[in-house]
Amino acid sequence: MEEGRLMQSMLLDFYGELLTEKQRECCDLHYNEDLSLSEIAEQAGVSRQGVWDNIRRAEAAMQEMEEKTGLLRRFNQTQKGLEAVRELLGKLCTLTQGQTKELAEQAADAVDALLRG
Repeated sequence: MEEGRLMQSMLLDFYGELLTEKQRECCDLHYNEDLSLSEIAEQAGVSRQGVWDNIRRAEAAMQEMEEKTGLLRRFNQTQKGLEAVRELLGKLCTLTQGQTKELAEQAADAVDALLRG
């Protein structure tokens, strides 16, 4: 999935419930199901232009919400931070023994669980 589509899909995950039902449905079909505007229009019984308008309005609304709240930005920063901590814990596990190694492994497992969600 290209980066722009991935970003829109993630914005939809974070802010989709704040969109109208039609906007959410069009975006979900376009970004998550990879349907074309024509396919969505046929399925929804609206014009291709109507689908395009719904998607563009939804994108603008989600981008505005992200600019105001920064939820997706903070989520990505947290993920990167957890990945860095996980890498350091992995290195620590290879350098230590005994109880210290066990604690490092437990911490690494806890970080892995957070990364999996």
